[in-house]
Amino acid sequence: MSLAYVVGTHDTKSAELSYVAGLLRAAGVDVRTVDVSTSEYASGDADVGPADVAAHHPDGAGAVFTGDRGSAVGAMSVALRAFLTSRDDVGGVLGLGGSGGTALVTPAMRALPVGVPKIMVSTVASGDVAPYVGAADIAMLHSVTDVAGLNRISRHVLGNAAHMLAGALLHQVPAAADRPAVGITMFGVTTPCVTQILERLGDDVDPLVFHATGTGGKAMEKLVDDGLIGSVLDVTTTEIADLLVGGVMAAAEDRLDAIARTGVPYVGSCGALDMVNFGAPDTVPAAFAGRRFYEHNAQVTLMRTTVEENRAFGSFIAGKLDALTAPAVFLIPEGGVSALDAAGQPFHDPAADAALFETIESSVRRDGVVRRVPHHVNDPGFADAVTAAWQEVTA
Repeated sequence: MSLAYVVGTHDTKSAELSYVAGLLRAAGVDVRTVDVSTSEYASGDADVGPADVAAHHPDGAGAVFTGDRGSAVGAMSVALRAFLTSRDDVGGVLGLGGSGGTALVTPAMRALPVGVPKIMVSTVASGDVAPYVGAADIAMLHSVTDVAGLNRISRHVLGNAAHMLAGALLHQVPAAADRPAVGITMFGVTTPCVTQILERLGDDVDPLVFHATGTGGKAMEKLVDDGLIGSVLDVTTTEIADLLVGGVMAAAEDRLDAIARTGVPYVGSCGALDMVNFGAPDTVPAAFAGRRFYEHNAQVTLMRTTVEENRAFGSFIAGKLDALTAPAVFLIPEGGVSALDAAGQPFHDPAADAALFETIESSVRRDGVVRRVPHHVNDPGFADAVTAAWQEVTA
């Protein structure tokens, strides 16, 4: 039976956690409360005490109860992740906390598969929540008042969170059609390519398109790790440019590592590696003064990548491709890598493209992985080549 796990520090938030658990039970949901206090406090009002959670730490409970709050919170977070991922009855998770509690609970939430409901009521949910959410489907709910007792505001906010989780657990989403899931990366400047690929794939697959904003690539690879994506069409690898140059839509250093770990079939390309993303023009670092820029919109400024930068992208990609074990093809669009990289367009730079293409081609050691295609990335002929390569690697 699936349970609602209600997680928090009972030494400071017992009343709030008990209130939420009671509302869930009243709604007809089975609940398991989990105390992640780091003082070995055990009030007895939680179904799972802190010592039980701490025992799941790889180095044992002694690694958690150190007497130092900072190290104890970090270690309890590790233990909670191991505890929750070891369970086979987690229907959903609701956490409560301030900055420390949020940092403790959300890593465990991120480790759970996408689709498992996750709600975090937090005092820091009105700010930048990216470090807490990552690539997961965590719903961050601002507590408004501190999570420090029940009052006329907190009762409503906590009650809403409880009923949100109850609704998710009591009204399951119907299963998707039994079609193979394909992960596809896309940017505005590669949208024509992806649109044509989707037309060619038709209704035989379940396409999952990810916006290549840094988070998009991370989300796709999390789903690959979770076993929810069976093959990848990584048309738009632009996040690597932001990673290596310092843009705001950067991949992590482990970009493509999930593909290597899981062995899913892979087709990749150089989509939008002609650009690095920044915010509004006044946010572009002074170090890039004099570079070629394009204002995508008022909040996004694009910078053309150089010959040297493209060589670095090529080396990074080549190393990742050599680590893949499953069938893989990487296609080079000789006519240009984005809508802005074509004859007469602001980022057209054959020398920079050539540096990228030649580095990838000369650095990859696996035979037959890298193939040149005499088309622009958004041309129909390139969509044909991507579709054919996908059919080849998934055969």
